[in-house]
Amino acid sequence: MNETWQNIVEYLTLQKLYEFYSGTTLFSIQETEITMSHLVIAICPIVLSFVIGKILQIVIRRKVFPRMRMTKSLKLKFLKLIHYSSILIGFYIGLSVINVPLGAFLGLFAVLGVGIGFGLQNLASNFISGVILIMERPVRVNDRITIDDLVGDVERIDLRTTLIKTMDNISVIVPNSKLLENNLINWSYGDPKIRIHVPVGVAYGTDTALVEKILLEIAHEHSTVMDEPEPDVLFLEFGDSSLNFDLVCWLPSPNDLAIVKSDLNFTINDKFNEHEVEIPFPQQDIHIIKPETVDPENV
Repeated sequence: MNETWQNIVEYLTLQKLYEFYSGTTLFSIQETEITMSHLVIAICPIVLSFVIGKILQIVIRRKVFPRMRMTKSLKLKFLKLIHYSSILIGFYIGLSVINVPLGAFLGLFAVLGVGIGFGLQNLASNFISGVILIMERPVRVNDRITIDDLVGDVERIDLRTTLIKTMDNISVIVPNSKLLENNLINWSYGDPKIRIHVPVGVAYGTDTALVEKILLEIAHEHSTVMDEPEPDVLFLEFGDSSLNFDLVCWLPSPNDLAIVKSDLNFTINDKFNEHEVEIPFPQQDIHIIKPETVDPENV
């Protein structure tokens, strides 16, 4: 008899708990009733996102950070960003699962989004660009690049910025987004050898075969210019004041590009003087026509 009453009490207790769990409304959000079961279901995505965020932090700490030169404070900020982002994503998914209208939070999110967006837009853009640079690696440390009018070697790639050392030994900090949004020349990407052009003009009446011979000899005699592919001379055009040629030759790397061009120009000037080949300067002829004298009495 006592056992029967005990079973009845346990049944009623479990029934009450089940009714409280599934049927009792705790609170409402825009006419959506939230029960204990809804809370449990909503918490699951939050916990799952939290765990995934922790795993992602461990992977980044072990795999990504060792390949980057970052301050300890910047690393902590980056890990905190992942932590809070994972919780926010879980919160969003949890509300969606229990059909809570997100419009109740849109006003708050909109105000926060506008305020934060203006302040973090550039930061987020540079951060995402930094991740792309690290993963895809279109630019690497020690690569020589040209972006806009800036030429230099990549010294360091961080999450937000890239450090470039110019030919004048000046350190320039460039936002990562600029490397992806602007046209960038990576002289070290793939095959390092490059072709250079050295334009030169000679006076009309000059022996063009002699010019070609001199330019090819100059290219072959330079120690840095490659023999294969062979140097070449192109007759570009009949200019306003000169016959324009282009000495084309290959270098094994872009590192000495400016120096080689300077050497070739010095030698071209010396050889042309030696062979009396004139390099003209731009000329402009102005003809002044004297007007006829007009007698005022005949006007």
